[in-house]
Amino acid sequence: MALIIEGGLDLPLPRMIPVRQKFSDRHIADVRGEIEGLFRHDGRMKRIRAQGRIAVAVGSRGIHAIDQITRAVVGELQRLGARPFIVPSMGSHGGATAEGQRKVLADFGITEETMGAPVVSSMETVQVGKLDDGTPVFLDKEALGSDGIVVINRIKPHTAFVGDYESGLLKMVAIGLGKHRGAAAFHSCGMDRFGELLPQLGKVVLAKAPVLFGLAVIENAYDRPARFEIVWNEDMIGREKALLEEARALMPRVIPGCLDVLIVHEIGKEISGAGLDPNITGRSGSPYFKRENSLQVQRIVVLNLSKATKGNATGIGLADVTTDKVVKTMNPETTWINCITSCVLASAKLPIHMPSDREAIQLALKTCARVEHPQSRIVWIKNTLALGGIQISEPLLPEIEGNPQLEIAGKPAPMPFDDEGNLLY
Repeated sequence: MALIIEGGLDLPLPRMIPVRQKFSDRHIADVRGEIEGLFRHDGRMKRIRAQGRIAVAVGSRGIHAIDQITRAVVGELQRLGARPFIVPSMGSHGGATAEGQRKVLADFGITEETMGAPVVSSMETVQVGKLDDGTPVFLDKEALGSDGIVVINRIKPHTAFVGDYESGLLKMVAIGLGKHRGAAAFHSCGMDRFGELLPQLGKVVLAKAPVLFGLAVIENAYDRPARFEIVWNEDMIGREKALLEEARALMPRVIPGCLDVLIVHEIGKEISGAGLDPNITGRSGSPYFKRENSLQVQRIVVLNLSKATKGNATGIGLADVTTDKVVKTMNPETTWINCITSCVLASAKLPIHMPSDREAIQLALKTCARVEHPQSRIVWIKNTLALGGIQISEPLLPEIEGNPQLEIAGKPAPMPFDDEGNLLY
């Protein structure tokens, strides 16, 4: 469809400047060695029974080196004499099918061959209890039947609500291991109650299921593990609040905080559960997400879906403008299942989509208020995980000069479009 737009879209675009954003880069270089040390210096590991079947719960998030982390955990459990097996712990992700969830893990390099342990993927659940309001609590049948459960997850701020407990070990225990049935039941309570109900749900599962401990992963601003911590069942509810604060302090951000347009080169489920992280963009599909000092931006443009997201376009509804190629590569069923389960339907809405990246960016600029187009304030990022290197428009230069967290990494240059008007990252 050819749009007839008053005044056309032939708007001048500012030159862009590559900039390095500097955050703490403290990270763990030897993932396996670090995990081995934690296991071998923890006296409570004597709780692991010889020949015990231990379910190792792994989720669908794009945690850096998740294959190395999982292999190290499996190896240490085997060293202790246990018989570990891996269970997907990802709610409704992977199309809410057992094979789809097995495929998600395989894409992360987690298979029976690479881990040296079986991968047991099933959507069968058992009700293990209920909350005070009657909400049922479900758990993966295979994990429940094990001699012990170990969960591996990253601690980080959630993308749809704010609370003392957000995305971490409790959410993995309470929702991830609940599979599609458990995730749907919990999300039906309403996102506004998540912060209140997560610890309640966690208490039920921790009391009724053989959860041993969780391996908490805290990442730095460059998506690398900064610290691991083993958190045992009895400590999980008390400890996770402090771990969330630590993770929040390490999160990256777009330092120029007031923009006309944010160009996001790609979104995907491996990048954020929301496709593009509202903690970075300041915009969520949930009305219960309100972070202080969030990015202020008039228009968000999404240009592509990542290859790893497999057509899951969750989060596309957070954009104001996108491209025809995003719509063509989108898998509606996978996207809709994800958004229906989370009850955040706005994340699946399709924005206006344009034939090329250039036209999408120009349309976003044209619809901004109070903008002189050659002086537009634009930031271009690869995705909401990769914020070490960004591009800023030339008019932003005066306000970043002298900021010790920002380093100019090149000269101003026009946006590099190919012959079809697509932006070359």
